[in-house]
Amino acid sequence: MSSISLKNIVKRYGSGKSAVPVIHGVNAEIRDGEFVVLVGPSGCGKSTLLRMIAGLEEITGGELWIGDKMVNNLEPAKRNIAMVFQNYALYPHMSNYENMAYGLKLAKVPKDEIRRRVDKAAKILELSQLLDRKPRQLSGGQRQRVAMGRAIVREPQVFLFDEPLSNLDAKLRGQTRLEIQKLHAELGITSLFVTHDQVEAMTLAQRMIVLNAGNVEQFGTPEEVYHRPASTFVAGFIGSPPMNLLKNAPGGQAGRILGIRPEHIDLQGGGAGWDYQVETVELLGAERLLYGKVGGEDVTVRMEEGQPYPRPGETTRISPRADRLHWFSQETGKRI
Repeated sequence: MSSISLKNIVKRYGSGKSAVPVIHGVNAEIRDGEFVVLVGPSGCGKSTLLRMIAGLEEITGGELWIGDKMVNNLEPAKRNIAMVFQNYALYPHMSNYENMAYGLKLAKVPKDEIRRRVDKAAKILELSQLLDRKPRQLSGGQRQRVAMGRAIVREPQVFLFDEPLSNLDAKLRGQTRLEIQKLHAELGITSLFVTHDQVEAMTLAQRMIVLNAGNVEQFGTPEEVYHRPASTFVAGFIGSPPMNLLKNAPGGQAGRILGIRPEHIDLQGGGAGWDYQVETVELLGAERLLYGKVGGEDVTVRMEEGQPYPRPGETTRISPRADRLHWFSQETGKRI
């Protein structure tokens, strides 16, 4: 196992005045054995950054260290990493055993050692009874497990996951998330997982890097990122539904944006608080989401099941909890 150190990593496409910068001086220290999630919207540069770590994209500037070795100019095969892609990339004419063993076979690993590693990985991933089948005989979740098994058998220093759950339906994504968590708990290999899904990020990460247009907005635990977002971007991206951000909140402060999460707003019915015009109500089983406006700005309120709630078109009073307010600069968007 090894740590990963990103020191002012830069990526530009092209050269000279026509060069297009996509990664702008990323710094991050990923600890030995840590599971870190790189999360951000489509086009923010997260897959590019992952491919730079893997050696599939050239690094324009900065230093990339894996363990005690700078690997900027080291070819992918010599970085001792294993990558799991969004598409399973399995050979359809091979059995699942052959798919998992193929990289070891190319590396001329002895057959007995290949068998030991494949059997061990298959046991961890509950694939032992499926090794003789072809990929077409498996479900999407099982194919992704074979792809993970192919990475495990290499016994790498680092795992890199590039949106591996994107092609699965919601139920399979949830199941596979649990399998990845169990896998990391058992193997303890340093892992970097890329996703645009903030729910995946929150549930999988020990720490998470929130990337925005090639810049790191925040690097911290899911709890830190959720409860103390470093910017309006993080506040609006992390959380489902996201944090309410009000530029003209009643009683607000000049030059500041008020942030309040939907679950930290109480329904008053009358008395103190803000006038709240309810537009729609969304039932989500154990909770309800109210969508409406305060002074012309959109505000979402989360309510637990069983609480009486106003109907669309009604006006009521809501009150944000004073100890749960977040303030951001209107000029920079950064936390105050």
